[in-house]
Amino acid sequence: MNRLGAVDGMRGYFLVFMVLNHLAFQGGYLLVKVNHGELGYVQDAQGFVFLSGLLVGMVYARQMVKRGYDHAAAKMRWRAGELYLWSLVCIGTIFLLGFLLPASSDYWSPWLWQLADHDPAFLAASATLLYQPTYMDILPQYMVYLLVAPPLVWLCVTGRWMHVAAGSALMWLAVQFGLHLPLRDAVHAGMQSLHPDLELRAHFNVFAWQAVFISGLVLGALTSTKQIDWGRVMSRATAPFAGLALAIVVFFMAWRLAVTFEVMPEAVMARFAAQDVRGEFSLQYLLNFSALAFVVAWTMIAGPQSESRIVQGAARLLHGVFGLPVLQLIGRHSLHVYVFHVIMIYLIVAFDHAVGPFGEMTKTLIAVLAVAALVIPALWRERGRPALAGLFARGVPAG
Repeated sequence: MNRLGAVDGMRGYFLVFMVLNHLAFQGGYLLVKVNHGELGYVQDAQGFVFLSGLLVGMVYARQMVKRGYDHAAAKMRWRAGELYLWSLVCIGTIFLLGFLLPASSDYWSPWLWQLADHDPAFLAASATLLYQPTYMDILPQYMVYLLVAPPLVWLCVTGRWMHVAAGSALMWLAVQFGLHLPLRDAVHAGMQSLHPDLELRAHFNVFAWQAVFISGLVLGALTSTKQIDWGRVMSRATAPFAGLALAIVVFFMAWRLAVTFEVMPEAVMARFAAQDVRGEFSLQYLLNFSALAFVVAWTMIAGPQSESRIVQGAARLLHGVFGLPVLQLIGRHSLHVYVFHVIMIYLIVAFDHAVGPFGEMTKTLIAVLAVAALVIPALWRERGRPALAGLFARGVPAG
């Protein structure tokens, strides 16, 4: 399995679990519990953002080396514009569907807030990306990262990747200490001066989550420019580091289960809850994701040569899963699949409220069909209508 094929397979995997996590039925459903997110503090969004950064680093570092900074920078800005257009398509489609579907303001209001009441002021705010409806909040941060990425990729290409990593770490620390709050409050006040009910609505703090994207960008750029030898980094010699990372993963797994089943003392639970801020990518998310990413990468690269049959088996399993053609198909067209999945999730909620509530078997069947439907936009782009599919993506790497 080639490197880009593995990345596409991982993106497809995360998109599948995004669907399962984002589906919302009256009374909930059991299939969502069969999920890696229940065993720690690594969810699909972290993997999706990291892999996006990894591909940006790999693709555009190579372009900078071959065709220069300006060419690659223009491509990245073009890509950000493409993402913005698809964000508008997604928001506009849901807004228009709200006029057609009866009582949509009732069942969509927890996700859209006042946008569910068809207020044009909130539609305009959504177009500025400062008011992000639920599940439409990953693409806006990706746009920001693409716009600031060109000089960062160039620094990596020219051997100054430590400057990029240090700046990213300092920005993440600044958020943890609340240094971003004056800016947040100023944006909030500006929005309310235009409309009393408007407010900044964005789950992902771009100044914190950039740590995920930038780490991927740095590693991708170093990979493309051959400044890193993955055979040495991921080898038998680094097995102790993989063991330490696995211990961290197991710790967070045990902790998450203890929190889920409420076996921790109340005082401990309260302290942990105060620091559990996913939107700001607090420490437990950073540590858990970093450790799990290292374990997965080490297992896939060094695992096949390990003396342990268990490690060899784990490596075969990971290569088998991420090598599945259907996951790689979905991952190759992740932008369009993501937009499709958002609209589909909103429609399933409407269907659930119009026809449901459903029994557990019916909910499971709907969830399986929703996952299977992810191939529709991917096949459409690959074989269905190539001329129209290439309208926005001509000359732009898939991703």
